[in-house]
Amino acid sequence: MTFVVTENCIKCKFTDCVDVCPVDCFREGPNFLVIDPDECIDCTLCVPECPAEAIFAEDDVPDGQQQFIALNAELAKAWPTVTESKGALDEADEWNNKPDKLQYLER
Repeated sequence: MTFVVTENCIKCKFTDCVDVCPVDCFREGPNFLVIDPDECIDCTLCVPECPAEAIFAEDDVPDGQQQFIALNAELAKAWPTVTESKGALDEADEWNNKPDKLQYLER
């Protein structure tokens, strides 16, 4: 089992999770983070660190968010590794917990 970043990360991109990852499995896109399923060791350290509560175990991804399992795997192959936290996006607090953000995902 691996962990998955889901929709609530879009347009927030808090990076608190990156600092605690012992294997550097996070990949960074313009307005979203993903977890590389081939690198994730299922340690759970990132889950409580996410202010957007957007990280779930693959088996616990909420209904309606299942497409993010494949999306994390796909984008992890294309995006660079991020190993240090950065500031969240400027409007992160405004976008946190807004529904239907997939349309705003920048690749």
